[in-house]
Amino acid sequence: MTATTPDTRPGASPGTGPGQDNSTPQTLRRRTRPLDAPGIPARALKGVVLLVFCAAVILPFVGIVSTSLADRAQVSGAGGFVLFPTSPSLDAYRTIFAGGVVTRAMAVSVGVTLVGTAVSLVVSTLLAYALSQQGSFGQKPMLMLVLLSLLFTPGLIPSYLVVKELGLLDSYWALILPTALSAFNVIVLRAFFMGIPPELIDAARIDGAGHLTIFARIVLPLSKAVLAVIGLFYAVGYWNSFFAALLYLNDTAKWPLQLVLRTYVINNAEISAADLGSAVDALPPQPSIQMAILVVTIVPILVVYPFLQRHFAKGVLTGAVKG
Repeated sequence: MTATTPDTRPGASPGTGPGQDNSTPQTLRRRTRPLDAPGIPARALKGVVLLVFCAAVILPFVGIVSTSLADRAQVSGAGGFVLFPTSPSLDAYRTIFAGGVVTRAMAVSVGVTLVGTAVSLVVSTLLAYALSQQGSFGQKPMLMLVLLSLLFTPGLIPSYLVVKELGLLDSYWALILPTALSAFNVIVLRAFFMGIPPELIDAARIDGAGHLTIFARIVLPLSKAVLAVIGLFYAVGYWNSFFAALLYLNDTAKWPLQLVLRTYVINNAEISAADLGSAVDALPPQPSIQMAILVVTIVPILVVYPFLQRHFAKGVLTGAVKG
């Protein structure tokens, strides 16, 4: 056998002898480059496709806001949908906030959303915590009922009869109590509560803490992320709900904003000055008023979501990974 020795000649760089790696930094960079890395044409095509999809999503919102700000001449000339208003005006917003049906409906929606979300969070967290405690009274039968409610939902007529027998017809509670508890949200909360280290619970029990103390001082402070996500789910559900109001409310003065949106925008009903509480006969164009109502309906959720977005990914993946 012939032994190989490194080249020790003057000027020879280390690692250039037989059996050595003769790679230069440029060669190493080329080797470490992924073999399936897309080229410039492929990346350009991806960028164009993304821009097209972003434009398809953003342009309708831009058109809604622009139409709500446009004047009568521009709305008439554009056929009811303006993309870029030449002389923006807030007349449509001043009209719908003059104290008529839209202002009243928005107050109803805000109240129902706040109260309903609070009630739903309290009921869901208490039930989920009780179901997460092994050996608690009635845990397995109650958990089975919660799981069965995901598969079998009550029909429209039974739900209406229950609300009627409870005396909730034409009441705001008819918009809250029938949907106060979501089985899916309870299961997500239960999975999160079961992931809390049991050593914390045991240490609190040794110190003499009861279930309510443990729940209020240990469990809830550790559950801010999942509570924020579940609260967002409930709030969006209450804010967007219109079918319950359509089914249970007979008094139009108690309509929420979504039912007003359905009546005047989707069904294209004529909006009069009396409906808007305006003493001016010359109202802004109907498309501008309709788009203004739509903007008022969309904006609250868009404002709330960024504050909860940092909790969203953590909370929505709760229970998805074990270990």
